[in-house]
Amino acid sequence: MASAETAAEHERILREIESTDTNCIGPTLRSVYDGQEHGLFMEKLEGRIRNHDREIEKMCNHHFQGFVDSITELLKVRGEAQKLKLLTTMDELKQCRLQQRNIATTIDKLTHCLPGVAPTALYYPALCTLEQLEHTCLPKAGGYRFCAIMAENIPVLRTHIRDVSMSDLKDFLESIRKHSDKIGETAMKQVCVWKPCAQDLVDFSPVYRCLHIYTVLGARDTFENYYRKQRRKQARLVLQPHSNMHETLEGYRRYFNQIVGFFVVEDHILHTTQGLVNRAYVEELWELALSKTIAALRTHSVSTSSSCCFLAAQGYGFPVNQLFDMLLEMRDQYGEILLKKWNQSFRQIIDQDNYSPIPVATEEEYRRITGQFPFQDPELEKMSFPKKLPFSEFVPKVYSQLKEFIYACLKYSEDLHLSSTEIDDMIRKSTNLLLTRTLSNCLQYAIKKKNVGLAELVQIIVNTTHLEASCHYLEEFISNITSVPPDTVNATKLYGTSTFKDARHSAEEEIYTNLNLKIDQFLQLADYDWMATQGGGQASDYLIDLIAFLCSTFAVFTHLPGKVAQTACMSACKHLSTSLLQLLLEADVRQVSMGALQQFNVDVKECERFARAGPVPGFQGDTLLLAFIDLRQLLDLFTQWDWSTYLADYGRPTCKYLRVNPHVALALLEKMKDTSRKNNMFAQFRKNERDKQKLIDTVVKQLRNLIATHQS
Repeated sequence: MASAETAAEHERILREIESTDTNCIGPTLRSVYDGQEHGLFMEKLEGRIRNHDREIEKMCNHHFQGFVDSITELLKVRGEAQKLKLLTTMDELKQCRLQQRNIATTIDKLTHCLPGVAPTALYYPALCTLEQLEHTCLPKAGGYRFCAIMAENIPVLRTHIRDVSMSDLKDFLESIRKHSDKIGETAMKQVCVWKPCAQDLVDFSPVYRCLHIYTVLGARDTFENYYRKQRRKQARLVLQPHSNMHETLEGYRRYFNQIVGFFVVEDHILHTTQGLVNRAYVEELWELALSKTIAALRTHSVSTSSSCCFLAAQGYGFPVNQLFDMLLEMRDQYGEILLKKWNQSFRQIIDQDNYSPIPVATEEEYRRITGQFPFQDPELEKMSFPKKLPFSEFVPKVYSQLKEFIYACLKYSEDLHLSSTEIDDMIRKSTNLLLTRTLSNCLQYAIKKKNVGLAELVQIIVNTTHLEASCHYLEEFISNITSVPPDTVNATKLYGTSTFKDARHSAEEEIYTNLNLKIDQFLQLADYDWMATQGGGQASDYLIDLIAFLCSTFAVFTHLPGKVAQTACMSACKHLSTSLLQLLLEADVRQVSMGALQQFNVDVKECERFARAGPVPGFQGDTLLLAFIDLRQLLDLFTQWDWSTYLADYGRPTCKYLRVNPHVALALLEKMKDTSRKNNMFAQFRKNERDKQKLIDTVVKQLRNLIATHQS
């Protein structure tokens, strides 16, 4: 058995455990484990625990019924609390449902009133809704204040809607007035393909809205009268020709576009508004348009735009016979307009041309040009690229313009109730005018232009030669587009051949004139010493330069037809011969020595050498030398002093000096006489001089007798 002391210690520890805070129980438990009798302590601890358990059980048994009763009471209280909470929720629900009912009632009432406050941009639907609102919805809504306010504002809304729609209509009328030319232009572009739909060009909704609004308001007549009045005003403005309309085709085009645009709009209104305008009203305006248009065209002139205008109007069912009759009467005036336009085109082509053969580097370029102009040259086609076509850009451009003119004439004549033969005749006559007057004048302009050179004139001759060769293609072209064979009886023939021949002849004459002017410029540089004692051994410088110029010039003439080049060369030589003779016989040249004549003879021989060399191929024998025959015989007569032969054979066909005119010979002899004693004071002391003067005097006397004899 444990000692009393150990038992007391264990009792103390147990009390500490029971009474000590759990945070401080550590030291107490350590003392238990440090002791030797901890097993015994554990037994006492368990016994103490059992005692406490019994006490707790007793206490619980004592208070259990009270606990049960408390729980029962608590459950009763919870039920009552739930009832209280439910009552509160019911009140809230009641209030919520009251609000919902009020909202539903409000929505229902406002549903009847909502269209009345919709945007007035709905116009016609808004008016209908206002009507319904005033007579149906607001009475159903009840006597709410907002209903009274809305009822008061309904007349104001009606007036506002009417004013807004009228403002839109005015904007519409102003818009179609400004854009009537665009409307007409679009209509005329589409008329040949399909009748254009007007609503695709214009938004007609302002008209429809305004018409419906005024109808609902019971004022349709007011609206109709207003619309028609405004459109009549616009018609008068549209039909009034502009002061400068006749100056350009664009002015005519805009004038006719406006007319078409106006009636496109009215035609659509006629067929979509059920009475806003009627057929009588539209026909009245059309008659006004006819009279104004015909008067304007007769005052000014007519253009192709009018034909398109009438076709567009005809497509909308308007009668246009009067206009077509007028177009037939005014074909000549329209032709003049076309001629003026093409005159400008031809002038522009002439001014832009470089007067050089067209270089072509590829087959594609060659085919492109020959596709524009009918040209065939087997020899040229065999040549490799690059190569040159003989004509300049002027040729294909002019040929294309001729075709464009023919198309313009055809376009004007279409739908004018003409037969194909009449159309063919009209086109041919107009084309003849273009050729013989317009193009001919333009070619003359090109030929006569200042500073036009010989090379340019040569190219003009080449160009007109090729254009002349293309005339039969133009004949075929007209026949193809009119379906009238060119060999039809009484068919008009084109005068293109004569036009180009005349132009070529003018260019040739201009070449001759220009050559002569150039020769004259060189001759102005001549500086002879007319009192020279003897001639030089070589030709004068000015003449050498002149011959070099002629050689280079005639080298360019290889592109010309043979006869043209030969004629130009012969003309130049004749002019040179005549000018040299005039130079010798000038009044300012008072005296001429034999030495001067010898130098002059050297120069003439240089000219003859040039002629004998054949600067232009095609001359037979010494034909070109004949240009200098007069000079040659005159100089031979004087240098050989063969007066006896001249005087004895004069008048005979076989005379050696047949080309020497006695008047010319006498004039030159007079210059060789010693008429100025002051300048030759000692000549009388030189026997040879005296003998020479006597001989000259004798020849002069004989020449005068010869002249007198043949004059009598």
